[in-house]
Amino acid sequence: MSRPGYLLNLGLTPYMEAWDLQRSIAAAVSQDAIPDTVIMVEHPPVVTLGRRTDEAELHVPAGAEVEVVETDRGGKSTFHGPGQLVCYPIFDLNRHGRDVKRYCRDLEESVIRTAAAFEVEATRIEGLTGVWLERPPRKLCSIGVHISRWVTTHGYALNVDLDPAPFTDWITACGLEDAAFTTLARELDRPLTVEEVRPHAARAIAEVFDLELSELPAEDGAGLWAQPVHTTLAAR
Repeated sequence: MSRPGYLLNLGLTPYMEAWDLQRSIAAAVSQDAIPDTVIMVEHPPVVTLGRRTDEAELHVPAGAEVEVVETDRGGKSTFHGPGQLVCYPIFDLNRHGRDVKRYCRDLEESVIRTAAAFEVEATRIEGLTGVWLERPPRKLCSIGVHISRWVTTHGYALNVDLDPAPFTDWITACGLEDAAFTTLARELDRPLTVEEVRPHAARAIAEVFDLELSELPAEDGAGLWAQPVHTTLAAR
């Protein structure tokens, strides 16, 4: 039987606001106040730096309209912007096997299934994180997670329809010198919105992690900014 969970669609949200919300929800999840929760969001342009980022990866041009934020997730640098579906699963891994490698592989699997819904054949590449297309290799989705007391934050960023130039022009994304980046829209050769992709992404992550996700209404999501998360959600 599937476990219950929450789905929160935030729309376009500044990175730091979403990160603060993740931490509040993670505290509630760790206390069993609420079930596993999935946040789906887009961010204004932002470069995020993982714990293994090297200074040489950054070459953001002067005057570029982009935030640069140091984070506590694993991995190196990556770029977020409108047209990218960012998914933050806040899960208690005590419910999912307490296996970090398996958790990351399951995240990749949910992205592979999401791409398959659009007849895009995505895959993993041995020795590399994230989700890729082959012949030639090009990265579709980046993954970086943080786990504290078996509760997860951060997650994946799926390129739906955005200019991938910042991945190579502004940073050496993921520390990969010669990596090519792509989007679902580019592979399909047609425009595609995050709104079109989001239901497939939610379905895929629910299937992979055996969850029955209940979407929180938009007004509840807005209310979370001003209220303690554990109080707001536990009362539902």
